[in-house]
Amino acid sequence: MKLKDLESLLQDCKGFERPRIELEQYVTPPHLAARFLFSIEQSYNDIESKNVADLGCGPGRLSVGASLLGADIVYGFDIDQYALDIFKENSLDSEVNNAETVLMDVTSLQNPTHSSFPGFFDTVVTNPPFGTKNNKGIDVQFLLAGLNLSNHAVYSFHKTSTRDFFMRKAREWKVDMEVIAEMKFDLSHTYSRHKQASVDIAVDLLRTVHKSK
Repeated sequence: MKLKDLESLLQDCKGFERPRIELEQYVTPPHLAARFLFSIEQSYNDIESKNVADLGCGPGRLSVGASLLGADIVYGFDIDQYALDIFKENSLDSEVNNAETVLMDVTSLQNPTHSSFPGFFDTVVTNPPFGTKNNKGIDVQFLLAGLNLSNHAVYSFHKTSTRDFFMRKAREWKVDMEVIAEMKFDLSHTYSRHKQASVDIAVDLLRTVHKSK
């Protein structure tokens, strides 16, 4: 599948109808989601024929995209049942039949003893909350959860301004981490506190793998 075709298909996915500010719910723009997934597959072959988890999946744009790129199975994890209901609609509309939803707090998965899926997934993708709305550190918790679920690689978006912090964390956790793409996240006007129609935020697409892999 070509990048433009993937982006066109993801354009049709519905977003949040009533986003919750306390969960920092923002829709991943279709062009960004397509480039996220296309980069993973083209550079590392980490989508097609893989078990994929999408942490904080929301309405499921990344999950649907992974399925369209040939993932064996995709599990979307989210704490918001309403978002998962939209995920199911998007899967149905996109004729995706191998995507499952799991209602749970993703941060609980950072502890392997609390996880029912340790090492089950080849690839984990996540566009986590950035931790800017009373959720400080939640982006770290999402990445740790991904490392516990994955037997191979975790791909995650993080603000470019936090790059040095995450590189230090990688050394602390004894994992390999690299920036595989620098992108702009077009943060559209979503909540009443937003004063501008949209804001571009510089983000890194990080690839994190266990050193033994």
